[in-house]
Amino acid sequence: MPPAKTDQLDLWAESGLDGDDQVMVDFLLPTGIYIQMEVPRESTIQHIKLLLWKEAQTYPLFSLLGEMEGHMFECVNQAAVHEELEDETRRLCDVRPFLPVLKLITRNCGRAERILDSKIGVLIGKGLHELDALQDQQVKDFRSKMKRISEEKMQRMQLMSWGEWLRSCYSTQLETESVENLIDKHEGVIKITMHYDQSQVCSVILYIRDCLLANESPHLTLVHCDVVKAIFEKEICTIGSVLARKASNPPLPLPPKKRTPTVRTLSVFPALQLIKGALSFVPLAVRAGLFHGTELLCKTAVSSESSSRSEHVWNKTLEFDIAVCDLPRMARLCFAIYAVMDKVKKQRSTKNTHLNKYQTIRKAGKVHYPIAWVNTMVFDYRGQLKTGDIILHCWSSFPDELEEMLNPIGTIQTNPYTENATELHISFPEYSTQPVVFPAFDKILEKAAEIAGASDSMTIGRGGKKFYIELKEIMERDPLSQLCENEKDLIWTLRYDCRENFPQSLPKLLLSVKWSKHEDMAQLQALLQIWPKLSPRDALELLDFNYPDQYVREFAVNCLRDMSDDELLQYLLQLVQVLRYEPYYDCALSRFLLERAQSSRKIGHFLFWHLRSEMYMPAVSVHFALILEAYCRGCIPHIEVLKKQVEALSKLKAVNELIKLGTIKTKTKQAHLKEAMMTCLRQTGFIETLSNLHSPLNPNILLAGVHVERCKYMDSKMKPLWIVYHNKLLGGDTVGIIFKNGDDLRQDMLTLQIFRVDGSAMEGRDHSGLIEVVSSADTIANIQKTSSNMAAAAAFNKDALLNWLKDKNSGDALDKAIEEFTLSCAGYCVATYVLGIGDRHSDNIMVRSTGQLFHIDFGHILGNFKSKFGIKRERVPFILTHDFIHVIQQGKTGNTEKFGNFRQYCEEAYLILRKNGNLFITLFALMLTAGLPELTSVKDIQYLKDSLALGKTDEEALKQFRQKFDEALRESWTTKVNWMAHIVAHPS
Repeated sequence: MPPAKTDQLDLWAESGLDGDDQVMVDFLLPTGIYIQMEVPRESTIQHIKLLLWKEAQTYPLFSLLGEMEGHMFECVNQAAVHEELEDETRRLCDVRPFLPVLKLITRNCGRAERILDSKIGVLIGKGLHELDALQDQQVKDFRSKMKRISEEKMQRMQLMSWGEWLRSCYSTQLETESVENLIDKHEGVIKITMHYDQSQVCSVILYIRDCLLANESPHLTLVHCDVVKAIFEKEICTIGSVLARKASNPPLPLPPKKRTPTVRTLSVFPALQLIKGALSFVPLAVRAGLFHGTELLCKTAVSSESSSRSEHVWNKTLEFDIAVCDLPRMARLCFAIYAVMDKVKKQRSTKNTHLNKYQTIRKAGKVHYPIAWVNTMVFDYRGQLKTGDIILHCWSSFPDELEEMLNPIGTIQTNPYTENATELHISFPEYSTQPVVFPAFDKILEKAAEIAGASDSMTIGRGGKKFYIELKEIMERDPLSQLCENEKDLIWTLRYDCRENFPQSLPKLLLSVKWSKHEDMAQLQALLQIWPKLSPRDALELLDFNYPDQYVREFAVNCLRDMSDDELLQYLLQLVQVLRYEPYYDCALSRFLLERAQSSRKIGHFLFWHLRSEMYMPAVSVHFALILEAYCRGCIPHIEVLKKQVEALSKLKAVNELIKLGTIKTKTKQAHLKEAMMTCLRQTGFIETLSNLHSPLNPNILLAGVHVERCKYMDSKMKPLWIVYHNKLLGGDTVGIIFKNGDDLRQDMLTLQIFRVDGSAMEGRDHSGLIEVVSSADTIANIQKTSSNMAAAAAFNKDALLNWLKDKNSGDALDKAIEEFTLSCAGYCVATYVLGIGDRHSDNIMVRSTGQLFHIDFGHILGNFKSKFGIKRERVPFILTHDFIHVIQQGKTGNTEKFGNFRQYCEEAYLILRKNGNLFITLFALMLTAGLPELTSVKDIQYLKDSLALGKTDEEALKQFRQKFDEALRESWTTKVNWMAHIVAHPS
């Protein structure tokens, strides 16, 4: 057998360079026959099987194979796992086997279900056989439950009329009042472009409101009812083919019998700890802490030191000063393994230089170096107290901010890369002969009633006017403010006053609960039953990791049910990150998101991409895969739409990698690489995959076909692709999309979300993603360069921007464009200052021909400014150059009225942002577990609190902002110098 090509780029994407569309594949038959033959890269698996069948007829034992339809191919995929190719409509170049080897195997029964499983596995990026192989009862129970719910939903859909189906899948949720207000904003006139074309079917049912919010004209396609009915019948047929089999789901397991434990303290025994790797020669110790959220429930426990060279054993039980009956349901046990070394003077070199990477703790003449951490829940997903031996595979990367080296906000999932992970073997004691189970909710309420009955003779805590004023001051503080113990006691004592007068301050009450006392926990649950419903925005804060109680989170999710689809999409980025912290798969938030996604294709679309973009993260891959599988099973007809999008992104990724490879290996000239890119895009497989595609950025837009001649790649580090699409639904207009592979776009999404708190943030994807191209816009740098013969002088031409707007507009249109520029410039000046956005140069500030100014590329936020030679590049609070002012003043130097209006707009915008300050802090806090490089601890969010001057009066805050405004204006010359240097360094 000839050696296989190991470079997957050469094998599956190089045909764009050499024109060879054939690939040599090794076929292994169940009869033991080996066949090697060339097949077209672009062929479907079904066609390849047909070619193989014809070739196999010339080989021995062909008669033993039987029917062709009774067989399918199996390969080893790019994840190095076996994949059965049930879906034979896929192309070989899309399957992308790790090696060009296909094994022919016999089909098992239940083909329709196996094809569905195969499609779902490909779609979510994780084969379902991997989930099948997990020896985890929680996974099995969740999948069984979700499968049953999904089948029931599909069965209900089968009974719908086409009109009911249409409203169910494409709910518009248009609000009459809000649309009327928008019509008033558009001076009572709305231009709607409609296309009467039955040959094109668009999933856009109504999106007028979205267009009006974006200040764009709606474009609708009138579709005949018969066409919609045909789509409906096709979807129902697809559902029926899968549900034809008789569902046979095993009953859910009964909860174990509960036995009330005697009052005993929790203990854990770290029986054995194996270090795999270096550092095994230094003394090691284990620290353990019990947490509820970030609150330490009792004093941490520390093991003795172990100095073994291979296996470290601690013959000591770690005792925690808390009764088992006082353990909260969401208590988590956090471990840190650390090296103990003597203090030494600074050395020039050491074999253990990587020990200095993380923070250290100095105690009693010793230095503690953190090595690994791991967390586990005290109760399992059924509420049963854990017992017996457990092996925990630890994580070695530490966040910046730790509680005595413990990481309570870290995942409770263990490290899946077990071969190189530190192993911690622990043993939970047996407390009784029967399992110890956390009390059921009705028992908790009975306990609360018992406590209340014993307190009948006592007056329930009610505060007078003095206490009301003090309570009001505490409750109005921002979410980052710390509460002292006296304040916590006051809040808990006056909890009924909080309910009546400050219901939105529930988070502060939760911080005041003594979670290590079951009596307080019971009283809180009883109080939650009568607590007023919060607005969805206020309820978001309850999903912070500081409030992990399951009943609190169920209360929060119940409040979120009032969100419209648009509101839910606005905060979907945060809600997905919250799932990272959820310890159990079957949680209230998972169920809520699945329910909303399966009732709205738009929400389902964006939830799918949010989750799938993070499947590469080992800590969440199983949880997110389970949710994705459940969504796909409940929305079977949506699978084909998403599958085509996944394949399209895979094609674009292949093109991007081809360009990167050509740049690195051959230093090929740009013209040759662009030609290679265009050759790839013209291939049949690429054309079919990339055409008639619902945009991943906006499923309402149908991307008809690629305008190959206008496509290019950009000359930045990641070589992003600039893809231009034809779009018949937009009256012949083109749609531009930028594909980036290798960048995490979530930080950009978070920033844009804050820019448009009342709108929808632009969607991005982790590590490979799409960015929408804004039409009729150009960068400040390009505008300046085209108006000057010398690059160095371009940045100082204050007339360039105004002249560009004059070229694009005239008369009243010019006045409107200048007003649009003034308003948008004011908004971005304030927003970039508040968010601490850095790296602001003339290539990431753009202007539309209509005058709207906007910023792009938010790689540096919260004051993390770039520096060179120790000098910060940004020396102004925000960008306000004299050419901006020149436009605002309409080219008239003495136009103080226009500039005064601009300054007033800035101050008004700043006060509006201050009113939303608590919401902004909440949105950033919910992203702390996302792993963003510039948002890793609460200290990072402190920047927001300072820039918004939270805790100060409006007058004090405005005084601070006016000082920053004057500073930006006074030091704007430094910005121009930076821009000049940027233009000189990037002339093209």
